[in-house]
Amino acid sequence: MWIADSWKDYECIDTASGEKLERWGDIFLARPDPQVIWDEKTVPAQWNRAFARYHRSSSGGGKWEYKKEVPEQWQIKYKELTFNIKPMGFKHTGLFPEQAVNWDYMMEKIRARKGAKVLNLFAYTGGATVACAKAGASVAHVDASKGMVQWAKENARSSGLQDAPIRYLVDDCMKFVEREIRRGNTYDAIIMDPPSYGRGPGGEVWKIEDSICTFVRRCALLLSDDPLFFIINSYTTGLSPTVLTNLMKLSLPEGKVEASEIGLPITSSEMILPCGATGRWEKK
Repeated sequence: MWIADSWKDYECIDTASGEKLERWGDIFLARPDPQVIWDEKTVPAQWNRAFARYHRSSSGGGKWEYKKEVPEQWQIKYKELTFNIKPMGFKHTGLFPEQAVNWDYMMEKIRARKGAKVLNLFAYTGGATVACAKAGASVAHVDASKGMVQWAKENARSSGLQDAPIRYLVDDCMKFVEREIRRGNTYDAIIMDPPSYGRGPGGEVWKIEDSICTFVRRCALLLSDDPLFFIINSYTTGLSPTVLTNLMKLSLPEGKVEASEIGLPITSSEMILPCGATGRWEKK
């Protein structure tokens, strides 16, 4: 497992009964997590520190219960990167901290290639975009949500990257890739973080099990002659590391493929919280 264990501003403190207790800077939050099927808290008293707890609704969605005042927005840092955190209506905060293990990998590869071009698909609030740009890459950041793209711009500014060569595109990722193929554009690195299900800005439907194989093959046509990497992240239970390995071996040019679960250390115990899987391809 690849573990994001270099955080200082973030901490997964404890887990139990479908929830995780986290520290985001100075703010403590309790949020649902479907992977937490055990029911014993390691540090029960610590849970009283939660400023807010997110409660799921039996009819879908849910809401935050606030016990202490929580800012509308605050910042946390990961090494030289700065991110804006905001509690959202569907339990999220705008950042997946386990992805730091991938940011480190990307930045190391990009620093060895001056002027690398990166394509970040389903790019959300731009964690990978900020990491790649900070390492010196030019980035095309593509997401169907205008609000998420705006948030990514805020994260880039907060990390001192307001003038970095980042193109922000509110677009359906599949349609954008097809246009880039027709234009003959290529990229040295491609990152994708596809949802299990989603809709594009024009109502386009994405179902990962129906679309991912063809989509990866189309994206492979955008790789430059000397590519750095291709990364697929998955939070979908069915896309295990072995499934990602098979997908990448069948869909991408010959190269080195590695895949693993990614996770976060639970600081009150010696356990690891699993947070999905990542597949990485590199040219041999």
